[in-house]
Amino acid sequence: VQLQASGGGLVQAGGSLRLSCAASGRIFRINAMGWYRQAPGKQRELVATITNGGTTNYQDAVKGRFTISRDNAKNTVYLQMNSLKAEDTGVYYCDADILPSGSTWSKYWGQGTLVTVSS
Repeated sequence: VQLQASGGGLVQAGGSLRLSCAASGRIFRINAMGWYRQAPGKQRELVATITNGGTTNYQDAVKGRFTISRDNAKNTVYLQMNSLKAEDTGVYYCDADILPSGSTWSKYWGQGTLVTVSS
């Protein structure tokens, strides 16, 4: 099982980006999926999460600007980021609670995708 994140890049302040993260492998079920970020010199922090039923949760700093969604048929989670600010700069990581076929529940992480917002 692996998670592959994509969609990062360089954008001007006020712009938008859409991140994607696809889970692949022998997956029986996926529960919660989410996005975290790590700014230079700082600890990794939660950005947003979404349950398999669609319930979402956001960090206060991104509420109203970011939207997390998922396509369960594609085992993919998305993060639409609008009105980006310089402080949104960082490496964005996706994660998912996955039950692989014939195994037990585990948390998996994507490789990270860099988002740079220029002011």
